[in-house]
Amino acid sequence: MNLLAIIYGLVFIKIGISHFREPGKFVEIIPPLLPFPLILVYITGAMEVLGGIAIIYPETQVLAGRFLALFLIGVYPANLYMWTHDVAFNGTKFSTQGHILRLLAQLLLIAAALYISGDLVPA
Repeated sequence: MNLLAIIYGLVFIKIGISHFREPGKFVEIIPPLLPFPLILVYITGAMEVLGGIAIIYPETQVLAGRFLALFLIGVYPANLYMWTHDVAFNGTKFSTQGHILRLLAQLLLIAAALYISGDLVPA
């Protein structure tokens, strides 16, 4: 097993579980135009747990890496909403620099998912 995939997967599993343990902090950052924010929090939490598990196993890394890259793009609007509407996450408001760092971290996570999937590995 790939150590990067294991660490990456465990991080996603942990974050996904937190969607079920502390859903309120995630509900707050869902843009109001999206319906049923609590259900969306549970769905995204389940997707993170399942994606985290799947990326750990070599047999499912390609599909899981691609899925998680698309997932990270799909959930970024919540981060953008936080930024543009100065919404706190778990009681913390981020500065512009903090939001830029979050964006860079998101891009790094996308790149890592695609690297694990093999899509960013030179042929």
